[in-house]
Amino acid sequence: MTEQTNLPTDVPNAGRVYDYVLGGHHNFEADRQAAGFMISLLPSTPKWVRMLRQFIREAVYQLTEEGFDKFLDLGSGLPTADHIHSLAPQAKVIYVDKDPVTVAYGMEILAGNPNARYIEADTRDVDAILNSPLLQEMFGDDRKIAIGYNAMSCFFTDEENQKILQALYDWVAPGSKLFATFETKDPALTTPNVEQFVGMFNQMGEHYQFTTLAEAQEFVKPWQADKNGYKPLAQWLEVEEQFTPEDKEGVDLEFYGVILEKK
Repeated sequence: MTEQTNLPTDVPNAGRVYDYVLGGHHNFEADRQAAGFMISLLPSTPKWVRMLRQFIREAVYQLTEEGFDKFLDLGSGLPTADHIHSLAPQAKVIYVDKDPVTVAYGMEILAGNPNARYIEADTRDVDAILNSPLLQEMFGDDRKIAIGYNAMSCFFTDEENQKILQALYDWVAPGSKLFATFETKDPALTTPNVEQFVGMFNQMGEHYQFTTLAEAQEFVKPWQADKNGYKPLAQWLEVEEQFTPEDKEGVDLEFYGVILEKK
């Protein structure tokens, strides 16, 4: 990735760190150094990150098969080749990210694609996103849509998650769905490496917290899990045999995926 004028690239960004761990090329030296250090702290990080992206793929395939052709994706990061617009090329997709560098390069990647657009916004300001003229332009009056909320809850407090998810629930039409992941651990357990890992996000200017499955199930209300329920990502993807006790990093680390619906 080449640097664009007046856009800061010397501070690591969570989305670009994620891109680097996935093997992408849309990142800078600061992102690569941060990623390397974080992986040294929690060596299972690449496994979890790859599963997060694979869950998005599986969820998008399921939702397109159900007839969804409009997607609003929050905290999108960069729209690399395996993101929603590539998985569902006939669908209308709106990506959202708060980082101006990510949005600038995202728009560059999407140039010429009439079905995919970007909003630069902080998901905490969910009302601004839902009131954006771009939603009307892309989705018209149709509010039966699919929403991505992946690798997001860890960056917000429970109260912020509840506010965001309630606003989304109120805005969408019945029948809409939300595909989400939650990063969990045993709240009674921690290690120095886990504390340093969380501290790296703090240095990037990001709040970061692990939750429990019970806490996540509470703050997503009134969204309801579909028939698949909440499952560890390894079960979603049928790769349980690829994980070892060491991948739990001494704190019972687990990533859950779910497709929620508004009935």
